[in-house]
Amino acid sequence: MKDPRKFWNKLAPRYAKSPVRNEKIYQQKLEITQSYFKPDWSVFEFGCGTGSTAIVHSAYVKQILATDISDEMIAIAEQKTQAQGITNISYQRGTIESLALPVDSFDAVLGLNILHLLPNLDETITQVHQILKPGGIFVSSNVLMREVALHWRLLIPVMQFIGFAPQLSLFSKDEIISKLTDAGFSIDHEWQPARASLFIIARKNGN
Repeated sequence: MKDPRKFWNKLAPRYAKSPVRNEKIYQQKLEITQSYFKPDWSVFEFGCGTGSTAIVHSAYVKQILATDISDEMIAIAEQKTQAQGITNISYQRGTIESLALPVDSFDAVLGLNILHLLPNLDETITQVHQILKPGGIFVSSNVLMREVALHWRLLIPVMQFIGFAPQLSLFSKDEIISKLTDAGFSIDHEWQPARASLFIIARKNGN
């Protein structure tokens, strides 16, 4: 797929109307994440989609900067945020690499259901580590593409060719944990609610 922005812009209206696949698991992830948050924290989220998770978390932190590559996703997120009268979320279109964010500037970074969609995963993890304050947390909810059923993995290239699926990165549980620890994180919490799903809270080493 030459321009993933076109894919996500086209998908945005339908994505905004789609229900959460497993509400119970989603709520558990929210609660675990919020147990780490503090009222004075600054949070960065990349791949924020239509802003649903940022909106839920906004009551628990000082401010959130949420980003996505899709103009349409950001537009929907801004509408939802304004409609609810929330003032501590700001949105920008872009990637974690393109925004040139300051080093050691965030208490938490959220990358939820996004890492398997990134072409340069190692670079992204390095960027996350750089922008986190020492001791800050990286919260990721991951699709373990190597654990997805074989028939889906065989079908994905066909779907990508006809524009029905985005670019995907395949990694296992051990591979993503290894990438995080190699980048200077320690694993503070991990939970695998399903075979192909892994929720991780990784902490940047340091005081």
